Amino acid sequence: KEMILSIPFVLAQKYRHLFCCRNDLFLCFCPQNLAAVLVRFIKSGIKGRLLRVSLHTLRILSRDKKVLSPLVTDSALLTLARLAGLATSEVSEEASDHDSDFYDNVIASVTEAKVLQSFVFLSLRLMCGLIECLSSSVSSSSPSVQFYELRLMFLITALRPELSTQLQKEGGVSILTAALESCLEVQWKNQNECVLDPAAAPISLEASQRIIEILKTLFNITYSTHRQEPSEDDAALYRHLVAILRLCLLRKCILSEDTDELQGHTVNLLSALPLQCLNVLLTVPLEPSSEQCEGVNMDCVHTLLVFMERRLESGDKIKEKLTPILNLLTESCRAHRETRHYIRKHILPPLRDVSQRPEEGTTVKSRLIRLMTHLDTNLKHCAADLIFVLCKENVRRFVKYTGYGNAAGLLATRGLLGGQLTRTFSSDAQYSSDSDSDTEEYRQAKDRINPVTGRVEAEQPDPMEGMTEEEKEEEAKRLIMLFNKLSRSVKIQRGKLVPIVGLSENSLCEEGKFESEDDGEAEEGEKN
Repeated sequence: KEMILSIPFVLAQKYRHLFCCRNDLFLCFCPQNLAAVLVRFIKSGIKGRLLRVSLHTLRILSRDKKVLSPLVTDSALLTLARLAGLATSEVSEEASDHDSDFYDNVIASVTEAKVLQSFVFLSLRLMCGLIECLSSSVSSSSPSVQFYELRLMFLITALRPELSTQLQKEGGVSILTAALESCLEVQWKNQNECVLDPAAAPISLEASQRIIEILKTLFNITYSTHRQEPSEDDAALYRHLVAILRLCLLRKCILSEDTDELQGHTVNLLSALPLQCLNVLLTVPLEPSSEQCEGVNMDCVHTLLVFMERRLESGDKIKEKLTPILNLLTESCRAHRETRHYIRKHILPPLRDVSQRPEEGTTVKSRLIRLMTHLDTNLKHCAADLIFVLCKENVRRFVKYTGYGNAAGLLATRGLLGGQLTRTFSSDAQYSSDSDSDTEEYRQAKDRINPVTGRVEAEQPDPMEGMTEEEKEEEAKRLIMLFNKLSRSVKIQRGKLVPIVGLSENSLCEEGKFESEDDGEAEEGEKN
């Protein structure tokens, strides 16, 4: 049996591209039939090397999505789940097995695909099995086994929202937090502060893979808690988790790509947790090498800023990569005064050089301002919100740093486009009353700055230079006629066009007089 079984394994490994492309040539030995036969062979109770070769063959065959049909039947899933130790004794094999004969129903097994039927995962109780395995193997399971348990848990919670809810109700946050703590080998200073050893070895490849799966699953079961008021017990649990997430932000992996991915999933999870639980990131005592602002530890905030800069420079999948970090920084700036001061110092330093447009250049500020006119609405609002909050939601200050043209999108969304330059709060944030002092360079150039572009424009030649007084008077009359013609139907009020009434008789008389002039001159005036 072992020798015979090694033949399909070798064939599947060497000629799997033929299985995908030339199924019509393998009438009896097509991969679907082979997969069905292997499942039934495994179900018969084989052990040792025979079982390993059979499972290895199935894994190779499963790379072709056309072969998945016989592997997603209830019978096949139950067989594999039992081998993995995930199926519980409550599941009846007879209720799930529709193959009464080994050979006669092979083709029937191939066509018995139930991928879209929601009762599959529920009937096999895979989530219960995963919770049991993970709870009992946080410190005992081999890293490779735990990785696949975590990966399967992530996939199930991503595909089935009701199972994500089930995991949350059955203590999933506590279970996964314990698994995360084990992977990072956390040592505690106090209740919400972990030991961060600068000389510690980087996180290993195996550990980083498991940590990422844990973070992804935690996001699936907590993403709806951001706007909720947690209970005391939940708040304590989330703060304990955030203390561990601080390590995920500040520790390095062996590969820089793994570090970036780990920080990315950490940011996603932080943005999903209740905002009031994130203060754990700032309550850590200062160290000699710590970044700080007004006596508050800013190491995590600095790491988040550096992470955002890397994402701004990457230019790849910019919406998916930037939106979470922009939202997290914005909410943190609203909630914590010291965080806002620190981030503003790095993103919006005092204005000195106003010879360039605000969106020109390679600084973080210029990159964010360029995003304020991005085609994606969500992304441009996220970028604008961050700068608006750094300006303490003061419209005058916002326009000063970005230019009216770049600021128009957010101002229009908030109903501030009509020129209301007073501070308007969009949230419950409470900002201090400190003023925005101008630099000497800015004060000298302030009167020459174009408010639309946000820079000092080059002086333009006088359009009336060389014209006689009569020509100037005629040009002025034509302009008055054009303004009257426009305002007869509409007027601009608080950023909107509305009908106008009550034009003065003198204006109407002047307009009639000008309209009686030569049509060619009027056309030329309109063009000018």
